[in-house]
Amino acid sequence: MADYVLAIDQGTTSTRAIIFDKSGSIIDSGQLEHRQIFPKAGWVEHDPMEIWNNTREVIGLALSKADLTRHDIAAIGITNQRETAVVWDKKTGKPVYNAIVWQDTRTQSIVDKLAGDDGPDRFKDIVGLPLATYFSGTKIVWILDNVEGARERAEAGDLLFGTTDSWVLWNLTGGVDGGVHATDVTNASRTMFMDLETLSWRDDILEAFGVPRSMMPEIRSSSEVYGHAESSSLLRETPIAGILGDQQAATFGQAAFEQGEAKNTYGTGNFLIFNTDTEIVRSQNGLLTTVGYKLGDEPAHYALEGSIAVTGSLVQWLRDNLGIISSASEVQTLAETVEDNGGAYFVPAFSGLFAPYWRSDARGALVGLTRYVNKGHIARAVLESTAYQTREVLDAVNADSGVPLTELKVDGGMTANDVLMQFQADILGVPVVRPVVAETTALGAAYAAGLAVGFWSGLDDLSKNWQEDRRWEPRMEEADRERLLRNWRKAVTKTFDWVDEDVS
Repeated sequence: MADYVLAIDQGTTSTRAIIFDKSGSIIDSGQLEHRQIFPKAGWVEHDPMEIWNNTREVIGLALSKADLTRHDIAAIGITNQRETAVVWDKKTGKPVYNAIVWQDTRTQSIVDKLAGDDGPDRFKDIVGLPLATYFSGTKIVWILDNVEGARERAEAGDLLFGTTDSWVLWNLTGGVDGGVHATDVTNASRTMFMDLETLSWRDDILEAFGVPRSMMPEIRSSSEVYGHAESSSLLRETPIAGILGDQQAATFGQAAFEQGEAKNTYGTGNFLIFNTDTEIVRSQNGLLTTVGYKLGDEPAHYALEGSIAVTGSLVQWLRDNLGIISSASEVQTLAETVEDNGGAYFVPAFSGLFAPYWRSDARGALVGLTRYVNKGHIARAVLESTAYQTREVLDAVNADSGVPLTELKVDGGMTANDVLMQFQADILGVPVVRPVVAETTALGAAYAAGLAVGFWSGLDDLSKNWQEDRRWEPRMEEADRERLLRNWRKAVTKTFDWVDEDVS
């Protein structure tokens, strides 16, 4: 039998292919960034063709570096940026518009219209989500309403919609020549169109949005064979057998399979997921109810999620927009030049505020400035903002679940930053734990695919693979923690009510 599983991790800033062995260790990988397109303030787009071309290239890079062929790969898993919407022509295979990214805020007027007198929670009991620009449903509406001829082509059955997992799957399995148009339950649960109880599309909600049912992919489990790589692929005939949205994939890769287990991923944004097992828990504290995973014919497992829009991308902004650092890793060095934040707090509400506030009218603010504050203090404020936002989400999780978290498993690129991880433990007041394999998003997709083809025999195999790499214990005095949190919450209020009807 083949000795490895390959995961495609189609993320917000890059696409990667990572090869794992049976122990969950990384053998080799390939990675390519794609362009971030900002046509207007609040608009964020990607080129779907660039993403697909990069996907093919990173597969080749990973196989070449590992000196492997398709015969060595037992299965392919896919994980992806979840709410980013692609609409394409099924006859030509060409997108009708750029992918509209999850961070994009252009659809606020569509959100307001749909909310009407019922408010943003109009569909929340059914789909687990408030009406917000974050989710893909309103992005489809924008494309249908603003791209010439798109609505007519969609109603004629010529256009398909998918998040980037569906886009990659369709192309990888043949595209216009029989490509499989499907998604898994975790990605479907982020559209605003899927009923959490039946795990199927709701025709009444699709009708309310004005989205033709014919555009929608088939909803499948997270772990089954969807199809095989087409004949011209380097992985031809290899089964594609796992799909998980990136945050659910990271949770799966962290082996957080039991009720009450949680993880926090530090990436472009931050996403904390708390496993509620087979129970649908509807949040009373600003969290999302989502599907955690579904393995084949087994019942779906659900989760509460706290979504934070801007964390790692704030470091990127510091580098690309202000030029204060020349590489992301320099932010730690700069932050270490000072002992504290100097009184400065950075609330990165670039796309409004997500959990637990859900304030689309908010915009970013750097507050508490004096002549004393220098770029070291700003760098520290940038890192601390990630930890403060995580604390607020964790407080909401504790309130909803009634079970205080005793430690937090973490993953993602920012966990390499010791300053941030120590401050995170300090501001939470609980230990922060990083696993040996920090690439848990790709690992989760590999696990889902491997389970479907018998590469791993069950969840116990995956749990045995998890190993602790580093633990940060809280060292901050309670009085200091409360003072910092008080000032942070004050800073957050300064971002509210910024966007008026005539301001974008």
